[in-house]
Amino acid sequence: MTRTQRRAEANRRAVVDAAREIIATEGAHGLNLEAVAERADVALQTVYNRVGGRAALLTAVAEQAMEENRAYMDAAYAADGTVEERIMLAANAYARFARERPHEFQILVEPPDVPDAVDRIAELTRTQNAKLAAVLRTGIEAGLVNPALDPDDLATMFWATFNGLLALSWRPGALRSGPEEIDRLLAAYLATVADGLRVRV
Repeated sequence: MTRTQRRAEANRRAVVDAAREIIATEGAHGLNLEAVAERADVALQTVYNRVGGRAALLTAVAEQAMEENRAYMDAAYAADGTVEERIMLAANAYARFARERPHEFQILVEPPDVPDAVDRIAELTRTQNAKLAAVLRTGIEAGLVNPALDPDDLATMFWATFNGLLALSWRPGALRSGPEEIDRLLAAYLATVADGLRVRV
């Protein structure tokens, strides 16, 4: 990589990081190119040259959030253990990502109204849900998970329910739940799920 290419890549990272910081503090509605340029300490034209317009910035931030989420989830799915243990590992990894990267998590749950960003987040969701469905199929084949349950439907249900429970942390006013309450709700949900998955003898 030449010096010019390194400088261009450094500028791109600075621009995306600046956009991410603005979204984290002000939400996607607060993102504008002038503010990004000022925070990244680059010319406005550099923002256009290295990333693009507002839609491209939102997509770039969403892609960054997706990569971070993938790192959390891939480690969980690669771990050894029983079917139930692997499901719990995946659930805990997802919750940990939400806690440790709250703004990135919110982007994935409530993506900006930009087609490219939504499409890429949807693709990530399908990929990760397919991994969970594969774990569930392993359980069905081993006679450990109720075969009457559809793995793909279950994976989508887990994803949607977890998003809803974890999103309680940013609801307004009296609708917001604190970390301890959310932990209790997640534990109750996971216990219910584990019981419901088991084959009855």
